Amino acid sequence: MRYNLAVITVHHLNNSRSQRVLWLLEELGVPYEVKRYERDANTMLAPPALLAVHPLGKSPVIIDGEARVAESGAIIEYLVGKYGGGRLIPPPGSSDRLRYTYWLHYAEGSAMPPLLLKLVFDRVASTPMPWPFSAMARRIAGTVQGTFIGPQLKRHLDFMEAELAAHPWFAGKEFTAADIQMSFPLEAAASRAGLDARRPKLFAFLDRIHARDAYKRALERGGPYRF
Repeated sequence: MRYNLAVITVHHLNNSRSQRVLWLLEELGVPYEVKRYERDANTMLAPPALLAVHPLGKSPVIIDGEARVAESGAIIEYLVGKYGGGRLIPPPGSSDRLRYTYWLHYAEGSAMPPLLLKLVFDRVASTPMPWPFSAMARRIAGTVQGTFIGPQLKRHLDFMEAELAAHPWFAGKEFTAADIQMSFPLEAAASRAGLDARRPKLFAFLDRIHARDAYKRALERGGPYRF
């Protein structure tokens, strides 16, 4: 279905969560335009220009008429509620709807923090600095990784693997926007946190989403997508 509406603007930062928003819009068939921003090549931080869009200077942010919406989960709820027409969301009151809401929030609230901590401590361990500070930094990073971050990542990946053993998608039998929201932490885990074919359900999930036509179209619109 295509909508004869004002075009939504997506403020899109390369290699970021905003790729999920493009994908959702492609799934819904809603017209949109992409306002691109590039990370600093050295720091990988978002450019200052995003501060003019949102006070935190982060992406994604969408503008739909008078509405300006930030945060991936809030954007997904807004777009599915306004343009979904019942698509990509389970019926109200169903057990699948409860799972949908859970995974929509789990993605950022529980799955992403240990992945971000791993990224930070990987950088602490690899950043050049004079001895003995380099040895101390590597020792501290190794301790945190081994005693906290690594076990947390394993626990979350095992949990998600078990959930997808019970049903093919996170909310149940049908693909929903919760799967779009969950794509970012799982793609990040596959890139830098050891998610591979040893967890076949999660690996198969990634294969299925990568095969979707809307996912491919979103990549064409958003540009190269690397972690």
